[in-house]
Amino acid sequence: MSTDTEEEAIRIFEETKALLKGHFILRSGLRSGHFFQCAQVCQYLDKVERLIELLRLKLDFQPQVVVAPAMGALVLGQEMARQLGVRYVFLEKDNDKLVLRRGFCLNPGEKVLIVEDVVTRGGRVQEAVDIVKGQGCDLMGVTVLVDRSEGKVDFGVNLISLIEMSFPSYDPNKLPPDLEAIPPVKPGS
Repeated sequence: MSTDTEEEAIRIFEETKALLKGHFILRSGLRSGHFFQCAQVCQYLDKVERLIELLRLKLDFQPQVVVAPAMGALVLGQEMARQLGVRYVFLEKDNDKLVLRRGFCLNPGEKVLIVEDVVTRGGRVQEAVDIVKGQGCDLMGVTVLVDRSEGKVDFGVNLISLIEMSFPSYDPNKLPPDLEAIPPVKPGS
């Protein structure tokens, strides 16, 4: 069942072309009638502000610091920290692993919120969770704009999503008629 918040978020994603409908070739080679590229919405800071406001309203705790994994969540994490009035640090990739750099530190016992754009399998978020817990912090939760995991991820803390989205994917040789009628495009990840 859709709520007003979910409907507003989907409308923002569609307006900013973060959520597309058509016939898409996914990175896996499978096909889908939907493609989600959250980075598109981050071009519009007024939209980011509103999405984070909606997500923030779902929090029932106050962190001391927001942590965001690079690259997709940088703008979102910064906006969440701004709205909460707390410190913000980001994690970045080094040899394809997330690390805490640039003199950023997390202090033992600090109450931390991780902010991510989209979670599907949860690999990057799990890396962030491991870093935060490895610093002795009190990880209060993980927030995401879009949860595409179908309930399959568990980070050992609350996962708070603005919306949950799952779209079917198809073998290219077994397409439904509506997708067969549309030429496929490969938008990239």
